[in-house]
Amino acid sequence: MRREGPARGFEAAEFKVRTEKAQKLMAAQGLEGLLLWSEPDVRYFSGFHTLFWQSPTRPWFLFVPASGKPVAVIPEIGAALMRQTWIEDIRTWSAPAPQDDGISVLTELLAPLAQRGARLGVLKGHETSLRMPLGDWERLVQALPGLQLADATSLVQGLRMVKSVAEIEKLAHICAIGSATFDQVPSQVSQGMPLEEVFRAFRREALAQGADDVPYLVGGAGPGGYIDVISPPSRRPLKQGDVLMLDTGATWDGYFCDFDRNFAIGAADDAARRAYDVLWRATEAGIAAAQPGNNCRDLFQAMQRVIAELDDQGGDIGRLGHGLGMQLTEQPSHADFDTTPLQEGMVLTLEPSLGYGDNLIMVHEENIVIRAQGAELLTRRAVPELPVI
Repeated sequence: MRREGPARGFEAAEFKVRTEKAQKLMAAQGLEGLLLWSEPDVRYFSGFHTLFWQSPTRPWFLFVPASGKPVAVIPEIGAALMRQTWIEDIRTWSAPAPQDDGISVLTELLAPLAQRGARLGVLKGHETSLRMPLGDWERLVQALPGLQLADATSLVQGLRMVKSVAEIEKLAHICAIGSATFDQVPSQVSQGMPLEEVFRAFRREALAQGADDVPYLVGGAGPGGYIDVISPPSRRPLKQGDVLMLDTGATWDGYFCDFDRNFAIGAADDAARRAYDVLWRATEAGIAAAQPGNNCRDLFQAMQRVIAELDDQGGDIGRLGHGLGMQLTEQPSHADFDTTPLQEGMVLTLEPSLGYGDNLIMVHEENIVIRAQGAELLTRRAVPELPVI
């Protein structure tokens, strides 16, 4: 049953607030501009939402000045859609143009900053990438010799970590869709069903429940458990005693859910039930620790203490959860190295995992939002005992 959600898109005031927050931080860091080129960062400040980013052919840029509205520097094919956003200054070129794919337009825009030796913020850090040819970037920098490039990764990621009320509404909606989809798994999955058909059935149900897309669906199945969580599905049929895991990143209006559920097929052995119980209680510990005043390391350690009851293989996927929003995974990370303070409005995954048995692993995941009083579940909490189909 398709679910009605909040209004699509955002009011212009949402982008105005985001931009002004960025500009206040830019002023404090001595930045006279911010140049963005990744899909979520461009969308965050502009509202420009399109699947056309799937094509690697054309670069897209957004410049956030020290004051006023951002400036879009984009291929002409995107101008009509960009004009539907709050952006007014839209500078275009005919693309693709391998010899000059927006470089001269960008150079003209940034030349005044270069002439006075201003500092321009760009994203250089973890979970960022340069979405343009390296040769074009080198030509742009050479054309602007006075420009000082400063790392603005923490500035942008820090803003995006804390979600607005309107963003949380969208995230809650897609998490409700994901939860409703998982509720249907027992009625749609059966012994003898090939794993690839399980995946197809899940995708169909998510779309029927109201998801816009299911760009991420992974999982595994095997006797007593699974050995990895990122493989594409095989044609192997589900068998008695298998443990099936599905992990979905479905989207609605450009925002992701990201959580999984585990099921036993026909019967569950003691080792699988024990692993599930430990992970369920580790998640409870994470929920209790997810409150303002703690940090991501505290959250990691709270879950890790419970996992240590059983994990006999030293299983390590690097972290036990992460940020969630316009991307399936965002900053921060629940890991021993991350001391990012938890703040009201952060939307996070809790994702404890462990190793057991004969090189088997199990993963459990929920999505939460940090409130003043602590964590609030956005996903429908998994049942405390491993469900049997």
